[in-house]
Amino acid sequence: MKIRSTATLALVVLGLVASACTIQAGQQSSPATGTALSGGSTAPTTDEPVAQVIARSLPAVVNVTTDILTPQGQTGQGVGTGFIVRPDGIVVTNCHVVENGTKITVSTSAKSPQSYDAHVIGGDCEHDLAVLKIDGNDLPTVPLGNSSDLVLGQRVVAIGYALALQGGPTVTTGIVSALDRTVHVQDPNCTVCKNFSRTYGNVIQTDAAINHGNSGGPLLNMQGQVVGINSAGDDNAQNIGFAIAIDSAKDAVDQAISSPLAPTGYLGIQTADLTPGMAQQLGATAQNGAYVIGTTKGGPADEAGMKSGDVIVSVDGKTVASANDLGGILNGLQPGTAVPVVVDRGGQQVTLNVTLEARPLPTQLP
Repeated sequence: MKIRSTATLALVVLGLVASACTIQAGQQSSPATGTALSGGSTAPTTDEPVAQVIARSLPAVVNVTTDILTPQGQTGQGVGTGFIVRPDGIVVTNCHVVENGTKITVSTSAKSPQSYDAHVIGGDCEHDLAVLKIDGNDLPTVPLGNSSDLVLGQRVVAIGYALALQGGPTVTTGIVSALDRTVHVQDPNCTVCKNFSRTYGNVIQTDAAINHGNSGGPLLNMQGQVVGINSAGDDNAQNIGFAIAIDSAKDAVDQAISSPLAPTGYLGIQTADLTPGMAQQLGATAQNGAYVIGTTKGGPADEAGMKSGDVIVSVDGKTVASANDLGGILNGLQPGTAVPVVVDRGGQQVTLNVTLEARPLPTQLP
């Protein structure tokens, strides 16, 4: 794995494997680390904290299998992971797990799995999030925690269908190795990504093993709450995996539940929280805001003149204190709306007039 440090911004950028955690069914890989739970069965009653977390959470973890038609016209099948967040069948996973799917099947982790047809109701494909709906009632769920409460060294647990191994999902454990990482992942199937590269901002780094097939699975704290969505790993790295912070996904999940497939505002940018160190190095007077990592060529922000290194401090008159704030504001704006966006550019405030487009959702093919 090649690592290059953008020292002027104190960000670590890693070149990772495309669709790093989705495995093609039947693909051969090296053995995964961790404990496979045979048949999806939960651990027996015990005082072991990890086993207790798994016993509570595993029933809500699901296998997501997608029949795929790629933009290049190739067919295949991908296997990933998801988790149920509402008893009426709302499932969260990664966009790249279901993107360009002609059929999506969700199967429970029970010893005798129950399978459901699923369809996309929302998400944010540029940030690799998909929200699915299955027809079910009184389904087991896993609660969402607050990724903002995480601290370095805190224990976490990852669950997922690593390597599409027979016998149910795999459990791995570790700690929070770093917070607020920014990583780039090559994905040739991502048509809305700049240079076919997904950019993940405010990412959780963990040494819990995250392998192919883990995509979309939960990263849990020791209270059994989801604090991240497992999304990226690398075949050539050891003890380095990445998860999308759950706080950055909550608005999109809520939007999908309240208004399935409803269009929301889209700027076409990749962002991260502005840190004091970054502000100093950028010469920004703002101490809070959404730092612009990059813009999508031809997207609304790019057309309006936004640049990498800008710090967004307000949109439509509303203060932006973080990347999560920005997402929440955009969720309340409609495509086609022209809004003023104020950025801090090297200490100078610049107002850009941006006409929003519709946020890209995972594409489910007929």
